[in-house]
Amino acid sequence: MIVRQFGESDLDPCAAIMADNPLWQRYGVTYESARRTFAAGLARGVALFVAEADGGPGGFLWLEPVGAFARSGYIRLIGIRPDRQGRGLGQALMAHAENVIFPLADDIFLLVSDFNTAAQRFYQRLGYVQVGALPDYVLPGVAELIYRKRKPVGGV
Repeated sequence: MIVRQFGESDLDPCAAIMADNPLWQRYGVTYESARRTFAAGLARGVALFVAEADGGPGGFLWLEPVGAFARSGYIRLIGIRPDRQGRGLGQALMAHAENVIFPLADDIFLLVSDFNTAAQRFYQRLGYVQVGALPDYVLPGVAELIYRKRKPVGGV
């Protein structure tokens, strides 16, 4: 398994990862909308990465190295193919995010839906702490929980 830069050939498989996920379906994400989002990010040169395993993309990561409050890193999107979950891809992508962000910022923020308890446990195991909530931020009746991790003392 390797983490590499997202490329044009990753548009279709990563759009499928999003579109096939019930969590993103709840937010109205379709294959077409996910593909447009990734294509726009790729065209803008945003920080997009892929965890490649078994010969293809098993997951993706979109981060903003200094995108939260113009001073902290922000993990905008992370997703793992359901049949590849539990194999360390998410952990590898998160480690990659920290290696990119912590040399530039002292904190990393991300949002996770209040109903996504598996993701909350995952982030907590990696040292992220819930620091707030945004009720009804994206969907009525759903709070987006704000998670934060500070740069380890002594840097990365």
